[in-house]
Amino acid sequence: MTNRGKIAVGGVAVGLLLWTITGSFLIALAVVVGVPAVAYLALDPSQRRRVRRVGRKELGR
Repeated sequence: MTNRGKIAVGGVAVGLLLWTITGSFLIALAVVVGVPAVAYLALDPSQRRRVRRVGRKELGR
């Protein structure tokens, strides 16, 4: 399984866990979508450019 697939499975698992704990699908969706968005916005502008420019497979190099 690729790293991208592992991340997708992990995101689904976290979403389902939050959904069962909170009982609200919207809260779980907000957390699953909001956390990566906030992490991206926390980057410096130069880091954001690098993330957009470099392919996902090359980020680990």
